[in-house]
Amino acid sequence: MDYGGRVDRSSMVYYSQQSMGDPNINESSMVHGTETVFEDCEIFLGGNEMVDGCEAIISDKMGHEAEMILDYKMVDIHDSKMVHSNEIVPGGSKVDPGGEMVPYDQTVLHCNQTVQSSEIASGNVTTGVKPPTSSKRRRKTSMVWEHFTTEDSEGCTRACCKHCNGIFAYSSGSKMSGTSHLKRHVTQGHCPEIKVQEPRAGGTENDCQGTVDKPSKRRRRTCTGYANARFNPDCSKSYLAKMIILHDYPLQIVQQPTFISFVEGLQPSFKVVNTDAIEAEVCAVYLKERESVLKQVGNIPGRINLTVQSWTTSQTLGYVSLAGQFIDSEWKLHRRMLNFVMVPWPGCSENAVSEAISRSLPQWNMTDKLFTVTGYYDSSSHDIYSLNLREELSRKNIPMLRGQFLVVRCYAHILNAAASDVTASVQSVIYKIRESIKFIKSCVSHEEMFAHIILQLQIPSNQTLCLDIKAQWNTTYLMLLAALDYKQAFTMLEKCNDNYNQAPSAVDWEKVEVACRYLKLLYDSANSIMATEDPTANIFFHEAWTIQREISNATDHQDSISSAIAKGMHEMFDKYWKDCNVVLAIAVVMDPRFKMKIVEFSYSKIYGLMKGAKYVKLVDDDIHELYKEYVRQPLPLTPAHVEQEVTGALPNDKNNIPTDPTSIGNLLSGFDIYLSEVAVSQIPKSELDQYLEEALVPRMLEFDILKWWKLNAVRYPTLSRMAQDVLAIPMSTVGRGSSVFAAGTEAKMLDDYQSSLHPETLEALFCAKDWLQHSSPAP
Repeated sequence: MDYGGRVDRSSMVYYSQQSMGDPNINESSMVHGTETVFEDCEIFLGGNEMVDGCEAIISDKMGHEAEMILDYKMVDIHDSKMVHSNEIVPGGSKVDPGGEMVPYDQTVLHCNQTVQSSEIASGNVTTGVKPPTSSKRRRKTSMVWEHFTTEDSEGCTRACCKHCNGIFAYSSGSKMSGTSHLKRHVTQGHCPEIKVQEPRAGGTENDCQGTVDKPSKRRRRTCTGYANARFNPDCSKSYLAKMIILHDYPLQIVQQPTFISFVEGLQPSFKVVNTDAIEAEVCAVYLKERESVLKQVGNIPGRINLTVQSWTTSQTLGYVSLAGQFIDSEWKLHRRMLNFVMVPWPGCSENAVSEAISRSLPQWNMTDKLFTVTGYYDSSSHDIYSLNLREELSRKNIPMLRGQFLVVRCYAHILNAAASDVTASVQSVIYKIRESIKFIKSCVSHEEMFAHIILQLQIPSNQTLCLDIKAQWNTTYLMLLAALDYKQAFTMLEKCNDNYNQAPSAVDWEKVEVACRYLKLLYDSANSIMATEDPTANIFFHEAWTIQREISNATDHQDSISSAIAKGMHEMFDKYWKDCNVVLAIAVVMDPRFKMKIVEFSYSKIYGLMKGAKYVKLVDDDIHELYKEYVRQPLPLTPAHVEQEVTGALPNDKNNIPTDPTSIGNLLSGFDIYLSEVAVSQIPKSELDQYLEEALVPRMLEFDILKWWKLNAVRYPTLSRMAQDVLAIPMSTVGRGSSVFAAGTEAKMLDDYQSSLHPETLEALFCAKDWLQHSSPAP
């Protein structure tokens, strides 16, 4: 409280003279008109007196019969004096040092009560209740009733908070307590269950006098946070559908009693829909997101590449999922699910894939823009499969380079197939190691005995023994790697414990060592791919040729165990290398750090100098042939770029015009003839040849190949379009966020719930989940 003229909050101030009817009272010193002052506002009523936080209705002049409506206290501030506590001091009265009041003849109204002047005693107020003038009850329109309920108890009505169950006064007979205190409870953070922060209201401060400008009209207080947020049932229903889509919840979740109770506890106004309604909402989300993806795909400057994944069900129904991978006009790599369709054939057949692609491309307006199709194809039937698929798709599409690169085998599936072949060759040893780990982990005494043996043998390894997941070969590799460190401990355990008889032999450990050596090649290659967030096609060549060289050399190894494992692995990987090495090489040539140099180097290591040169020529011929196809296509309309630094052209300037152009023209006429002769004799180099002849870009750790091509698209307008399509080729069907080790070598299986859904609903769930994961999060 400030006695320098500032009045405590919730106090009403007015001027008093010896008599409120004194005609000498200056009207300008009073509050003119009917003013309403809200809480959280400070009002200046003349002089240096202030009102902080009250509501008052004051007439122009206040006489003996003036009526005043107030919420809290009436204070006489004449001579800068104030009244404390809950005392009511009518106008014209004075407060003596003893706290006595001299009442004056007037009427004071407080919360629908009439207080006569004769009933005001010193320090106390005796009220007489005036019955309401109308028997009609006013409808509750305040926002607080969204958070409060009323309860009748012992002749009075109380308000109960829905959130914290707090009890507040509301009415007793005809006496009404109002809703201001209820509103403060909700909006000012008093309720422990609702934490909202309300901005402090106030006027414009005066640095000199510390006063606050009085608002000129009544203002409604605004409440921030979610306490008064308007509930939107349609928006909530859409969020519910997106939650089901993103988290693979069953549609029947909306009919589960516990879920219904949970939602009603959060928002009683939300009526949970049934299964049919939420299925329709899921389809609505799918259609809305599809429009956005359709627009994005329609703006692709180049061609689109597809990945194919086959699915099956317990009813042997076949499904095919198609995803499109492309680079947009900003040189950003994208992969989006396009379709998830049922096919009348098994999902892995060429007829099923051809049918799904032929049905999908027209829906996305990409009939003439297909570049490659990547999927898992069995190595033994890849040639026939590729030929049949190429013929089927060529009927409706015009593939690039006669469809030579139309069908691409998935690199991740090849890694998994090779790893499965390696683990199969030592399956008996893997079984012994699994049983040994189970024995050690089955009992605390066994673990303690094994730990004691490790200490005795002083084995320095910190590897942890753990069982593998049979469906993920990387866990099998890590299990074998850890077991190798403790091979002596397993042998000692067998001697110390008669119940343990699964220790691998010395020959078994040799097989494990060889198997781990080859599994490490595959493991490191898979991790290298997954380490790249959006892997472009150029990175796969380095991984593939390294494995091909190591396996090729291992087949000639004198060790019978090593050569036996390497031969089976080489037979499988060598088939992939022959099918895909050219497209892998073309992709890495588009990397300005390597170009054709890396192809020459790697082929010489794999095939030798003489044979390697022949394969290098095949790659060079194919890349030039592919470039010619892009040359025959018209360039897109782009703004002209004038590079004065390159052309040497200067802007027109009248001052630069020679004074005697005729003489200079005669001198240079022979020069013009010379230039024309040179131009005829010299063949201009193509963009591809210029690119290949330029020096390599220095290798750096954080090199962004897409950014490099974006910056150099002006120099290579045609070659950049070719690079845009080639770098977008998906060498693996495994997308971002998925594990290469879980790719598997067979069709994926839908569960019983997914198999029971309608094909259109299943497509909406699969596609919308992929699209929502790439869309902007909801506010």
